[in-house]
Amino acid sequence: MKKLYIALLSSTVLLLASCKQEQEKPKVIYDATNKGKGIAKVDSTQVSISDLPIQMEGTDYLIHPVGDLRVYERGSKARYGSSSVIDLSFTISNYGENEITGYLQNLKFQKTDSDSIHALTDKPALIQTATYLKSVSDRAKKQIMVYTMFDADTNRDGKLDSSDIKSLYLSEISGKRFTKVSVDLQELIDWKLIDSKSRLYFRTVEDTNKNGQFDKNDVVHYNYIDLSNKEWEVSNYEPI
Repeated sequence: MKKLYIALLSSTVLLLASCKQEQEKPKVIYDATNKGKGIAKVDSTQVSISDLPIQMEGTDYLIHPVGDLRVYERGSKARYGSSSVIDLSFTISNYGENEITGYLQNLKFQKTDSDSIHALTDKPALIQTATYLKSVSDRAKKQIMVYTMFDADTNRDGKLDSSDIKSLYLSEISGKRFTKVSVDLQELIDWKLIDSKSRLYFRTVEDTNKNGQFDKNDVVHYNYIDLSNKEWEVSNYEPI
């Protein structure tokens, strides 16, 4: 019984140590040359596809979500013979409430009276959300998109994913003026639109102690952009 208890205790310690190591995996790995921003490798085995186009209400543009074909393996070899059953998902995005969600490589834009299609960006990216600010269009007559995305391999594992730093971008509904508004190597916490002021508020956190993690010892930055202005100028404010 005592041996069993010791074995269980050892297993528990190893499990906790493993979990701790997983939690402590840094989001940023720094060096002197590029200050923590890595370049993700392109996976040539992936097959890119597009969902059917989306048209935001009241706009003259179609948006084509582009991402990787999703391949799922289910079942077991023992049950199905020499190979597992493969499922393919041809849906790469979801749409609702003027927002496209998913893990997308790109978005492509097409004016409704044209056959020409152009990409949002020519750089590696993983777009998590793309939101059309319809209320700003109705109030300020400016058609603006907001994106949350991963744009650099900050943890240097050779790929872009949710383990990297999340950033905030804006563009016009045409996909033009694609602009990063959060600061490099600052993690986006959240953003919120205040309709009455046509202001986009957002918070980021900076890894001020350079330990590769975002924790209570780091500094939170509070920012807003007045979307009624021609230029998307980021202003800082201090609510604390």
